Amino acid sequence: MNLTIDLQNASSASAPPSLSDFERWVGAALIGRRDEAEVSIRLVDEEESATLNARYRQKDKPTNVLSFPADLPAELELPLLGDLVICSGVVQREASEQGKPETAHWAHMVIHGTLHLIGYDHIEDTDAELMEGLEISILETLEFPNPYLAN
Repeated sequence: MNLTIDLQNASSASAPPSLSDFERWVGAALIGRRDEAEVSIRLVDEEESATLNARYRQKDKPTNVLSFPADLPAELELPLLGDLVICSGVVQREASEQGKPETAHWAHMVIHGTLHLIGYDHIEDTDAELMEGLEISILETLEFPNPYLAN
């Protein structure tokens, strides 16, 4: 896989994952789905996340991950998938509240967001089951537990 990640850390949270972690997680989500990809990942604080979530999803609160798929004409044939905006504070807090290792939750959010970039969603129950099954399978290849099991 030929993968390029533009990582921007605009978050004040401590100890975010490394670029190599993000590359491993995005790459795992794309195996068998894309041969080449470019993704921008921006780590943000809760204020920026809340602003973007309100603007694009009409939800007035920060969220763990937002996905913005690239909207390019098909004839361009560029590998650009789009942008992920991840709120470090929300991911860290959720991991703690859910009793999960922080790294496992980061991996889940990156994989979840990447699947959104390539067209998966969870609006309908059948789509949610498909997407969750993929997430569980991908996380398993990375030796992370099923994120949907209660701890």
